[in-house]
Amino acid sequence: MKFLRMTDLDLKAKRVFIRVDFNVPQDDAGRVTDDTRIRAALPGIRHALAAGAAVMLTSHLGRPTEGVFKPEDSLQPVADRLSQLLGRTVPVRRDWLDGVQVAAGEVVLLENCRINKGEKKNSDELARKMASLCDVYVNDAFGTAHRAEATTHGIARHAKVACAGPLLAAELDALSRALGNPARPLVAIVAGAKVSTKLTILDALADKVDQLIVGGGIANTFLLAAGCPIGKSLAEPDLADEARKVMAKMKARGAEVPLPLDVVTAKAFSAEAAGEEKNAGDVAPDDLILDIGQRTAQRYGELIAAAGTIVWNGPVGVFEFDRFAAGTRAVAAAIAASKAYSIAGGGDTVAAIAKFGITERVSYISTGGGVFLEFLEGKTLPAVAILEERAQG
Repeated sequence: MKFLRMTDLDLKAKRVFIRVDFNVPQDDAGRVTDDTRIRAALPGIRHALAAGAAVMLTSHLGRPTEGVFKPEDSLQPVADRLSQLLGRTVPVRRDWLDGVQVAAGEVVLLENCRINKGEKKNSDELARKMASLCDVYVNDAFGTAHRAEATTHGIARHAKVACAGPLLAAELDALSRALGNPARPLVAIVAGAKVSTKLTILDALADKVDQLIVGGGIANTFLLAAGCPIGKSLAEPDLADEARKVMAKMKARGAEVPLPLDVVTAKAFSAEAAGEEKNAGDVAPDDLILDIGQRTAQRYGELIAAAGTIVWNGPVGVFEFDRFAAGTRAVAAAIAASKAYSIAGGGDTVAAIAKFGITERVSYISTGGGVFLEFLEGKTLPAVAILEERAQG
């Protein structure tokens, strides 16, 4: 994967347009409640400022109506938090398409890019207009890399120079290391409520990985496909055949989908429900499977300990309920203790990593949920493809 990197360019006195991902959660008063994405963009912003560039930032926020500015769609709350983090005032500019006044060594935030007509449809006219504002276009928004929009794709086609910022570059380096030429064995942990949302990912990984650990509702569907009782657990019986195909594909390669040996069940989906550990074959008709059992956790831990590369997306149980968090805690601990290269992504996964305090012991934590999954699936990311195309001249 070859693309220009912002950190390799001379940015002195250059007008630098950086597409960041500041689509952050806010409270009812509009205040930013989680600044993780803002903090993730700081290295790129600071690098450009230190290099003497005139820096323009933009991002989408929420789902505004194109062509209509509403105060609730404004990036002003983001600018307020960014100003605190940078230790300098970051002004917000509205109606910026006809030109932006910003001096070398200064930074401005261009108002919500999705207010511009043609942004989501990747309007060529809009993209050319934005490209004329800068000498260097930088994409540092991995979370939007799967979208072909004017600020993620079109502008990169028309800008004098188009490159990746440090966040985007780090994401692509990490994912390429994990899936491009990984140290073996390659172990993937894919969990979630439904097989249907991750079926294509499971199918794609079945061609690549040595162990495919499934969890949550996905594991229940696989257990059903293997002829195990799952009671009234969340599952998709109509996709049992697809689960069998994934297992068959893995088996044909000499790989494995290790299914739970034991599970923790309850009679109700509740944090207060009493859990009962039992063999996977002993699940009662009125049971809900809410976690993996100790033997399964130990088995998964052994597979993770032997891995050369680990890809993790999704908790293996209802970790939000402490009574049913042991399985995910064990998986997290095994990954933390492993010497393998590990990469994790997805909102629930990141939440589990934070809950169990292993953030510093995962090799790389992806900032993109949907994009992370699309990369695992092997899909082309339009915003990355255009940077690769431009790098070829």
